[in-house]
Amino acid sequence: MPRIGLRILIAALGSHGDVHPFLALGQTLRGRGHDVRIIAPAMYQALADSIGLQFVPVGTVELFERHVSRPEIWRPVRGFQILAQSVAELIEPYYQAVVRNQQSGATVLVMSSLVLAGRVAQDALGIPAVSVHLSPAILRSLQSPARTPPLPVSARLPRWWNRLAYSAVDALVMDRALAGPLNDFRRSLGLGPVRRIFDVWIHSPDRVIGLFPDWFAPAPPDWPRQTVLTGFPLYDESDVTCVDPAIEDFLNDGPAPIAFTPGSAMRHGARFFAEAVRACGILGCRGVLLSRHAQHVPASLPAEIRHVDYVPFSRLLPHCAALVYHGGIGTAAQALAAGIPQLVVPMAYDQPDNAARLKRLGVAEVLPARRFGAARAAAALKLAMDETHRAACISIKQRLAAEDPLLKTAEIIEETFAQKYPHRAGG
Repeated sequence: MPRIGLRILIAALGSHGDVHPFLALGQTLRGRGHDVRIIAPAMYQALADSIGLQFVPVGTVELFERHVSRPEIWRPVRGFQILAQSVAELIEPYYQAVVRNQQSGATVLVMSSLVLAGRVAQDALGIPAVSVHLSPAILRSLQSPARTPPLPVSARLPRWWNRLAYSAVDALVMDRALAGPLNDFRRSLGLGPVRRIFDVWIHSPDRVIGLFPDWFAPAPPDWPRQTVLTGFPLYDESDVTCVDPAIEDFLNDGPAPIAFTPGSAMRHGARFFAEAVRACGILGCRGVLLSRHAQHVPASLPAEIRHVDYVPFSRLLPHCAALVYHGGIGTAAQALAAGIPQLVVPMAYDQPDNAARLKRLGVAEVLPARRFGAARAAAALKLAMDETHRAACISIKQRLAAEDPLLKTAEIIEETFAQKYPHRAGG
């Protein structure tokens, strides 16, 4: 550990599942004597305040809602274009937040995948920086590519084909959406242009951390050499968010229910919840519907179905028979920690890849969102809750309990500073 307390700037962007891990990391680093500042969308101000972390707001709640409220954000190509627009609008605000909060010679920048301003700040200011990726899909491989439809890449295809496919998607979609505003901003700082943003440039040359374990996604040889995998951080606000006593009574008063959530960023979940209620009817089971948007939930629910805005997963899932959800990596980790079977209903981004990995582990069944309906969901849940799946879930739960990813991640961040400033860090 460095002999001095560092100024650690943690820049995160995304939904609750994308930001939670960075808040947990901030708590760990603060506990090790560092001055930690969270740079994130304004909507997380209250949560950061409640756990005692210094918070630097970027953007507005209205900006976030403007983008996530569009239904096409869940379509693979069009969705990325919308996401890229949001990311581009935030490049300069994030960069300025880093500039205002850095402390020369004593700062480490920790940045989530889509905080492109972090890489710009690293190039412009020479700050030691760590890229932190929550899911393996952000790390490209020609040998073992992530499953990200409709991109036609696969471990079964020749590497030259995978390379061609990645080059094409960069030229036609990713760079087309982001390279213009990113390079305009770089030019204003006297920096040269970059291309193929999601190929190599997105990863810090100092250090890359995957916040997932190697048994979930073994690192192929062609991932960046500076990559280290530490494990799932498992933060869910359980330290500051109380559970409604009525939900606690419901969980304790009857058979274990099935939990359903389309993710915190989903603003169009009405069909998902309607089919979820019908699936519970087919199975003759109880259910818990999780959504901060009550208008998505059927107005009249059977007595055996309950709706709740939010319950920390570590308090809810151990009482559930299974979880049906979108395949977000944070929710997946919580289900694995609870040791319950899963039905994954992936839509876009990293979700199909996460779903495929969970199925390979034997803990989940997969039903694409376009095919999600009550009858198919009920059939898939019956399969997911069999003894084979349950045994795999218990095995993974035990494995997770033995890991300490936040401590390992904090140590790597400290080591990154020590490599840059050995005379100051005692390295």
